[in-house]
Amino acid sequence: MLKNDLSKLIVVLALVMIGIFLIDQAIKDFFVLKAEEMYYLETNELYTKVLDIYTTECINMRLVFNHGVAFSMFAFLGEYLKYIQGTLVFGVMLYIIHNRELCYAIPGGIMVGAGFSNVYDRFIHGGVVDYVYWHCGFNFAIFNFADVMIDLAVAIIIFLQFKPKFCKAKEEIS
Repeated sequence: MLKNDLSKLIVVLALVMIGIFLIDQAIKDFFVLKAEEMYYLETNELYTKVLDIYTTECINMRLVFNHGVAFSMFAFLGEYLKYIQGTLVFGVMLYIIHNRELCYAIPGGIMVGAGFSNVYDRFIHGGVVDYVYWHCGFNFAIFNFADVMIDLAVAIIIFLQFKPKFCKAKEEIS
């Protein structure tokens, strides 16, 4: 990859990262502010509560601060978890830049932007702001937009691994 192509990869990666980060934080801010308004609580009073914002038969908008990772695993790591996750997300970003394949800039940016957004929550709120609770037919985890974006990015990256012609076709056109 030429230096110009590396610059393009970094620009695309950065723009996607920033976009996902800002969208996710805006949604989380909405739910935190809505909970404060509905329940007459200060932000720090929300951190240990489970608060329904909107309920249906299948999906609730339920504000929770997750102090672990998926399904609250590794919550025992406490304050160390945010540094471990931050290091891992930063490592993913460096790997994408080092790999120098432009086709990974968008899914990589989605993954890193969403990951940094969840890590940012840990620094600001002490846990990740989660708000989508699926309970139609079975109880599922409470998650957020960033979690969905990380899953989407992983699916795209797996697809690109099995269909490398999509990467090569784009690079040959450039």
